[in-house]
Amino acid sequence: MSAVRSSMAGSSALEKTLRIIEELSAPGGPHRLAEVAAASGVPKSSTYRILASLVEQGYAVTDGEGSYGIGLRLRSVAAGVCAERPGGITELLEFLHRGTGHAVHLALRHGAALTYVREAGSGRPFRSPARLGTSAALHSTAIGRSVLAHLPPQEAQELYRAAGAPAYAPGELSAVREHGYALDDAEDGAGAGAGSGSPAVRCLAAPVFGHDGAPVGGISLTAAAAVTTRAELERFSPALLEAARGVELLLRRG
Repeated sequence: MSAVRSSMAGSSALEKTLRIIEELSAPGGPHRLAEVAAASGVPKSSTYRILASLVEQGYAVTDGEGSYGIGLRLRSVAAGVCAERPGGITELLEFLHRGTGHAVHLALRHGAALTYVREAGSGRPFRSPARLGTSAALHSTAIGRSVLAHLPPQEAQELYRAAGAPAYAPGELSAVREHGYALDDAEDGAGAGAGSGSPAVRCLAAPVFGHDGAPVGGISLTAAAAVTTRAELERFSPALLEAARGVELLLRRG
């Protein structure tokens, strides 16, 4: 925890919010309300109001009993910043592309969707239907299903329902957990999160976890179904899983 500031005189609402976010992100969380207030130097009543707003916006989470932790939206922002580091994650994705010959994507979760933030080799030998900066529903992508498989079952079911998608088949997500990866087998662009009319692809995806063990996104290998069989793509699953662990380490260092 950082030291309590000596004076709160003249502190703006933004400054107080940033102090609280700093303390919320400190090791050892989740943190009690009183702990955050004391460490940030923000009055307890103001801390409570700011934390309530952060929870509402998705930047914080609470157990309802006075403890607060980092929310998914804040994790996504942090992971996105880390993904911009040119010397780490990008090089790792490029290495995976060169070793497999397939397009590689990194996508990060935000609520019921994910956004593609990094890619390698998407133009060769074919243009992957995934596009940097675009979003896709979790249930419609291999990366998304690799994330859903590691969420509490009730939460995964609610995300399917909220998207208007059929409930997942019994055993579908447990199989993903067992293998460590998800596979979209020759779907019409769905494996990469594109719309109809995209080339049929096969997509192999592995989840990426945050420091607390919650899935924050994933990486994938995408290949044209016309030239790559399921068995050929799955042959690269060990390399994909190893790369996912490497991405995790780089994100956590950020």
